[in-house]
Amino acid sequence: MDKLKNKTILVTGGTGSFGRAMVDRLLKTDVKEIRIFSRDELKQELMRIEYKEPRLNFYIGDVRERDSVDNVMKGVDYVFHAAALKQVPSCEFFPIQAVMTNIMGGHNVIQSAIANHVKTVVCLSTDKAAYPINAMGMTKALLEKVAQAAARTKACNDTVVACVRYGNVMCSRGSVIPLFVDQIKRNQPLTITVPEMTRFLMPLRDSVDLVLFAFTNAKPGDLFVKKAAASTIADLAQAIKNIFKSDVPVKVIGIRHGEKLYETLVTKEELVRSEDMGDYYRVSLDSRNLNYNLYFTEGDKKEAQIDDYHSHNTKQLNVKQIEELLLSLKYVQNELKSYKP
Repeated sequence: MDKLKNKTILVTGGTGSFGRAMVDRLLKTDVKEIRIFSRDELKQELMRIEYKEPRLNFYIGDVRERDSVDNVMKGVDYVFHAAALKQVPSCEFFPIQAVMTNIMGGHNVIQSAIANHVKTVVCLSTDKAAYPINAMGMTKALLEKVAQAAARTKACNDTVVACVRYGNVMCSRGSVIPLFVDQIKRNQPLTITVPEMTRFLMPLRDSVDLVLFAFTNAKPGDLFVKKAAASTIADLAQAIKNIFKSDVPVKVIGIRHGEKLYETLVTKEELVRSEDMGDYYRVSLDSRNLNYNLYFTEGDKKEAQIDDYHSHNTKQLNVKQIEELLLSLKYVQNELKSYKP
């Protein structure tokens, strides 16, 4: 990607699942430097040892602290902002922590990027930000609003601030697939919430594709969504049992704190102002200002005729298709190699 040649990239939360996948992709380009910013010194040290890559530089810091963000931001061309508290139950029990990291941390990153004349900032959001019912989704929804508010200001003329929103990233840290694999290895029942619950299924490679697509195509305030297939939790559990040739039972534990039966990626209100770009939706910024008397509307009849884009009405994978998708993932391939039934 020519746009990255000789550029300095900052990845906040760079030791996480997405961050590492993004680093793998960036190292295949002519990028000059990749800065990894996080507060976990052990993960940074392990990553440093594993990669042995002179273009990788590691910075200890916290997005909550503007000074540490400013320190890493100097000389950066592009920012991929992935640092966040992501676990729904933990954010439910510690919502102020989610506010401090997901909202105030995002604000610090965006404002520091603007002050340092960074060219593009892409903030990572989640399907849980659409019609949010939990603290994690609410804080990510406000991160999107913070990014959009920055994009409306004249101070942001030199910096494109955009967001992406995606569903469950398969095999990411703390997600359900590694949990199911671990339960199978321990010969324990697979714990599912409710069988009919649906979730989008996105491999890590697709989340990186989405962020790079946004990076390449974004205008200020844009929100990008990659279209994705979904499945029920029951079918996902069965597919994992099949590929590991396991007969452990399935135990239904009920919906956890803050969870929905299905997730929405794009609301009908957003679809009205979105552009269908094939594999992606671009939701453009609502650029009206506070002078509402300048605008007149009788309502949009299209909005009443369309539905949200959610995990119940997108393409549904059957068990066989889920198996094929799982077998394409490096994590699953590695786990199968080491698994002894």
